[in-house]
Amino acid sequence: MLAKVFSAAVLGIDAYKVEIEVNATMWGKESFVNVVGLPDNAVRESKDRVQSAIESCALPYPYGKTVVNLAPADIKKEGASFDLPIALGMLVAGGSLPKEKVEGGLFVGELALHGLVRPVKGALPVALFASGQADIRFLMVPELNAAEAAIASGELPVYPVNNLRQAFEFLSGNIQIDPVKGSLEAARDGSLAPREFPDFMDVKGQSYVKRAIEIAAAGGHNLLMIGPPGTGKSMLAKRVPGILPDMHVREALEVTKIHSIMGLLDPSSPVVSLRPFRSPHHTISDAGLLGGGTIPGPGEVSLAHKGVLFMDELPEFRRNVLEVLRQPLESGNVTISRAAGSLTFPSDFMLIAAMNPCPCGHFGSPQRECRCSTFQVQNYRNKISGPLLDRIDIHVEVAPLSEDELLRAPDGERSEAIRSRVKGARDAQQRRFVGRGLFANARMESAELRDFCALGKDCVDYLRHSIRDLNLSARAYDRILKVARTVADIEGCELINLEHVCEAVQYRTLDRKLW
Repeated sequence: MLAKVFSAAVLGIDAYKVEIEVNATMWGKESFVNVVGLPDNAVRESKDRVQSAIESCALPYPYGKTVVNLAPADIKKEGASFDLPIALGMLVAGGSLPKEKVEGGLFVGELALHGLVRPVKGALPVALFASGQADIRFLMVPELNAAEAAIASGELPVYPVNNLRQAFEFLSGNIQIDPVKGSLEAARDGSLAPREFPDFMDVKGQSYVKRAIEIAAAGGHNLLMIGPPGTGKSMLAKRVPGILPDMHVREALEVTKIHSIMGLLDPSSPVVSLRPFRSPHHTISDAGLLGGGTIPGPGEVSLAHKGVLFMDELPEFRRNVLEVLRQPLESGNVTISRAAGSLTFPSDFMLIAAMNPCPCGHFGSPQRECRCSTFQVQNYRNKISGPLLDRIDIHVEVAPLSEDELLRAPDGERSEAIRSRVKGARDAQQRRFVGRGLFANARMESAELRDFCALGKDCVDYLRHSIRDLNLSARAYDRILKVARTVADIEGCELINLEHVCEAVQYRTLDRKLW
C-alpha cells in the first residue's frame, strides 16, 4: 500500500516542504526498509529508530519490503526530524491508520527507540512555512517545540505530542489534544527578563572610551579599542549589550529563527528577546566564524545578528578569518557558496574589537617599556588590513589608568542612564528611516547620506582639510558622516554641525597614527 505524509526541512534560514512517500509490500516476516531521496546518515538510520519505536508502542509494524522516498529528491536531507512522519507513513501503508487522518498535516519530530518524540532544530521556520501553505491544516511537533512553533503559526493549529502512541491515538480520533496557541509579541514581552548585564558604573575612568561606546551603540557602529593589557577593553565590551535598546518584533523574529536552526532556544523562553553577545576564541576557523558545512549553516557572525560580535585580541585571529568579515560588515549578510549551492544568512551585527598596540602590549606606554622590535610591531599591526580598518567606524585608544583613578571609587554613570540616551537616538533614527527598511545610522547607503547628512560650509571646509591631511578613503569619509549623524542624534540636533563632524573625525585619526 502507498502512503503519503508531509514534513518540512530547513535550508538556510527558511523551510521547504518534504513529501514522504512510503510503499509497503507487506510480504514475508522479515523487514527490509530502503530510504531514498538523498538522505544523510541520520535520515538513513531512521529506519531502525522507527521500527523500534513502532514496536515499543505496541503498534503493528508493516513487515516486508518498504521503500521510503523523500521528495524533492535533488536536495540532500539532514537530521532526524523525519522520524515521526516516516513512522506515521508506515502505519498508514500498513493499514492501521486511515490515510485521510494524515491529510492536511505537516509533521516533524525525532523518535527515541521506546517511542518518545524528541525535539528538533528549526521548528520556528517550519511553523512560519506551514502557516503560509493553503493545503496545510495543522502542524504536529514534539512537545518541547510546541511553544516555539506556536508563536509563528498564526491561525494554524499546533498539536504537541510526547510519544508516537499519543500521535497515533490522536490521529485515530481516540484522544483529544488541545492545540498550543501563542504570538510573537506576547512571547517576546513575556521573556523580557531584567537586564543582568554588568554595569558601566563599575568601570573606573575611561570617560573618553565610554563616550565612543555610547556613540557606537546609538548608531550601530563598529568599534576598535587599542590599548595595553589591563586597561579594561574586555570589561568595557562586555557591558555594551546592557546599553542597547530592546529588539523590535521583526528583529526578534530574525534572531530567533537563526537560534532555532542551531538548536539554541530555551523551551521555556521560545523567543530571543535580548540582543545576542558572541565572543569567539581567536583560534576559530573561517567556517566557524562565517558559517559552513556540506549544507552551509550559520556561523558566529549570524548568531550575533542584531547584537554584538566581540573579537578580543584581534591580530591573534588568522588573517583569512579576519578577511571574511569584509562582506558581513559592509552588507549585513553573508553568502556561503558550496558545490550544492549558495545560501545567504543575515549578519547585521555590531563589531567590537580589541587589540594591543604591539605583541608585548606596552608600545607607547608611559608605565612599562616595550620589548618589541620595530619589525615585530609592524608585522603585528599588518595583520589588520587597511580595507578591514576602513569598515570599522570608530577607533579609540584605551589608556592605562593613573594611580588616582585606580584608588578612587567608581563614579561613572549607570548603564541605564546611557541606555536611555542610546534609545532616544535609536528612536530618532526609526522615525527618520520610516519606509526605508533601516534600523540604525551605520546601515545608511548613499541615498540616505545625501538626504539626512547635509553639511554646512564650515563642515565641508573642515572635512576637506581632514581628507587631505589624514589621507582618508571614500569609505572612511562615509563612515565619518554616519558617526557625525549619530552624534547629532544623541545631542538631539536635527542638523549636523561642526562640533559633530570634529568629534567624528577624531575617531578616524588613530588608525593613521598607528598604521
